[in-house]
Amino acid sequence: MRHPAPLGIALTLALATTGCSTAADDRPTARDRPAVEAGAATGHADGGKPVSVTSCGREISVPATPRRAVALDQTSTETLLELGLQDRMAGTANLKTKIPAPYRAAYAKIPVIAPKIATGEQLRAATPDFVVAGSADLYTADRAGTREELAELKVPTFVSAVDCPQHNPPGTTPFELLFSDYENLGKLFGAEERAHKLATAQRAAVAKAGTNTATTHPGEDRPTVVFLYSVFNGMPYVAGGTSLPSEMSRIVGAKNAFDDVAEDWPEVSWEEVARRDPDVIVVGDLSERGRPGDSAREKRATMTGHPVISRLAAVRENRILEVPGIELDPSVRSVHALGLLAQGMKDLGHAH
Repeated sequence: MRHPAPLGIALTLALATTGCSTAADDRPTARDRPAVEAGAATGHADGGKPVSVTSCGREISVPATPRRAVALDQTSTETLLELGLQDRMAGTANLKTKIPAPYRAAYAKIPVIAPKIATGEQLRAATPDFVVAGSADLYTADRAGTREELAELKVPTFVSAVDCPQHNPPGTTPFELLFSDYENLGKLFGAEERAHKLATAQRAAVAKAGTNTATTHPGEDRPTVVFLYSVFNGMPYVAGGTSLPSEMSRIVGAKNAFDDVAEDWPEVSWEEVARRDPDVIVVGDLSERGRPGDSAREKRATMTGHPVISRLAAVRENRILEVPGIELDPSVRSVHALGLLAQGMKDLGHAH
């Protein structure tokens, strides 16, 4: 979920199976249904019983349905919109990429408290009664304020379960953690039915992707995939063993080539990518982010022009898949990337 600056091993990317597609950094919607309808959420609208859930190791309670929720990032905003909660939102922040068409009308009605990462002053000015974030690092003293600080102000804070797997049952998959976010937010906002439908639809998308399992013969290893997310100062950032693309690989019967690295998006060398000689390279298209080398086209050019990487069979034979980079991070759009991965592996003859 977090993208470190140059550290120690890099390369990312992924694909999906239903929903919107964009290039840059986060999520999915069912393509054949309206994504957001005003006032779709139902439940304890103007009061009701207090509701409590556990979020990232902390129990949070709301005495009544939140009416002035603030989402600290695009991922969280789109989750709330999928749950039909735009009328309960007092603010959004940190827009990373172009807003997908199904969300635009609703997104336009939500005040932008900060174009980038919100500060504590900007958050407090919005007078929120609930705050949602995709990652815990948005709650720091020099950002929106710590969760403890906000709790003292009687403002409950929610963090995606995907960002704190240590607080969840061992073996719970990233997708199941993502679906638990929908269900917990549904409880807090009285939108249980909408949350259940969203989780059910995305579970079905994950199951469908799992039917396109990689084709292997007895004694044959699973095909390996490198997910190239970005290139910074000439160095690739790839999906590591704790990333969502690692789980995506497992679902389609493949193996993330950097599963042995216990990071989400480590920086690596091109020589290390070549040493692992992946069967497939998945390139995350981040062209909307606008940094040099972000687009899929530039990443392809970098690989074909590299003296070592250009010799890999995956590059020579164009076994390269492109997906919206934003969908490789956990979000409501991630099942779309998973679907793209499943179909791409099938098209390349690595799945049946």
